[in-house]
Amino acid sequence: MSDPQRHRLPDCGLVVGVTGHRDLREEQLPELRDKVRDFFLGLRRDYPRIPLTLLSPLASGADQLVTQVAQALGVRVVAVLPVPVAMYRDDFDEPGSQAAFDDQLAKAELLELPILRASDPAAVASGGHARDLQYAQAGIFASSHCHVLLALWDGEPSGLLGGTAQVVAFHLQGDMPEAIDRRQSAVISLGLGEESLVHHIPVSRRGGADISGPPRWLTSGGELQEHAAIPPAFDQIFQRHAEFLADRERYEDDIRETVDQQGSACPIQRQFVAADWLATTYRRRVSRVLLATYLVTGLMGFSFIAYADIVAQDLMLYVFLGLFAVGVAINAVAQRREWHRKYIDYRALAEGLRVQSYWRRASIVDSSRPSFAHDNFLQKQDVELGWIRNVMRGASVDGMLVPLVPGQDGLAPVIEEWIGVHGSTGQLDYYLQTAAQRAVHHRRTELLASTCLWSGISLSLLLALFARLLDGQLQNLMVAAMGALSLTAAVHEAYAYKKADKELIKQYRFMARIFSAAQRRLAQCRNQEEQRQILRTLGEAALAEHAEWTLMHRERPLEHSKL
Repeated sequence: MSDPQRHRLPDCGLVVGVTGHRDLREEQLPELRDKVRDFFLGLRRDYPRIPLTLLSPLASGADQLVTQVAQALGVRVVAVLPVPVAMYRDDFDEPGSQAAFDDQLAKAELLELPILRASDPAAVASGGHARDLQYAQAGIFASSHCHVLLALWDGEPSGLLGGTAQVVAFHLQGDMPEAIDRRQSAVISLGLGEESLVHHIPVSRRGGADISGPPRWLTSGGELQEHAAIPPAFDQIFQRHAEFLADRERYEDDIRETVDQQGSACPIQRQFVAADWLATTYRRRVSRVLLATYLVTGLMGFSFIAYADIVAQDLMLYVFLGLFAVGVAINAVAQRREWHRKYIDYRALAEGLRVQSYWRRASIVDSSRPSFAHDNFLQKQDVELGWIRNVMRGASVDGMLVPLVPGQDGLAPVIEEWIGVHGSTGQLDYYLQTAAQRAVHHRRTELLASTCLWSGISLSLLLALFARLLDGQLQNLMVAAMGALSLTAAVHEAYAYKKADKELIKQYRFMARIFSAAQRRLAQCRNQEEQRQILRTLGEAALAEHAEWTLMHRERPLEHSKL
């Protein structure tokens, strides 16, 4: 019997991380549960297509309160534990907290974070500073892999390593004392990125000051900013995320068939196949619209030339206007359904997931590196592209929950599949062949344009030299031919520019050089760690190049008004 989970597409949901105090006041608990419930229900109301996932350490206090509400609402819960389960149970000294932990863990998916390389497992087991570092690691992991950080926090700063205040500060500012990792710290410190979102529910702590007030949204764009509702930039990110899931659902049967043909157990790889299928589908639509638009444009020009120089009848004007209406209608449909934007976005997502999948399968990025590996992917582009990083964050969590498959994963299979070896296909072979094919096509394009141009010039010379020997009808035909040839050359050149043929050839050749260099360097490596470092560098170069590709194509949308 086949495993239904293997044929299911990854959830690709909206990930919520939780951080909060353990010593909540008993009398506030009912009100806090209502606010947490309202938070989850609000996300479901605003983004009904996006399934929710909660990352929770299941610690006593705020973590268990949020997890209890989430599980009651049917929210998927991933238990991100800072230390192994047996060791973690020693931390539950509140009455009933250990029983609650066991009950919630039984209903959750387990993800144990490894002991930090710089720490001694015995020191972590005995508590103290080494244990605090593990808790800080869990907070950083949740922050780096979530889309919204839910903080049940009194709003006061704290010097406790890995405490609620420091996790919130890390999420908004990308830094933490005794930093285990720094996420986007350079970008955020310059105020260039506002992509971290906190939902703050004020709470009072036992023995502390009375804290009250409505929940609020916190962002950081150079300084802390408060919002009564989700900021519009984040709402757009989540809406784009929902649109991707809607498209994936619309073509789910075709996508699942392609995913199953790949036979990969890696959730990130399966997500890549889905994004790649959608990108390819929308690319075909964009190509058809582009070709149809330029054909209509050319026919409009021919009809006008015919009216001016050959058949001066109103019918040609009607043909001209009819063709114009067809062109406007084609582009209106494409723009209203956002085929071009979706093609560019889904291609960028697919390429990001491709690198992410190979890194995960080669054990280059795993749970021992708590930060999100691709925070800088498309960081310099429009903020709405943040939804792509959101999908990749969720895919990263899904990937860590599935064990690697011997024979399918590992350095050798990844190198063969990603780069390619002699006698097999890979990205190197793809870039070499595609660059050669596009170069041949581009030379044909240039030859056609040049032929049309010089044919038109030759006709103009003939007309200039022998105009007195030619009758009026023949002169009109020659003038019309000159116009038609010039128009053909111009439309064809504009069509080639819109497809960015020259830039794509340069990009493919550049990527072929990168992959070829990586192949040579891998053959010279002395150990697997060197191989992983080369694959990491290769992935970073690929991500940077795809970001440039995305920017280039987003600047060339389908616009009938400029044809």
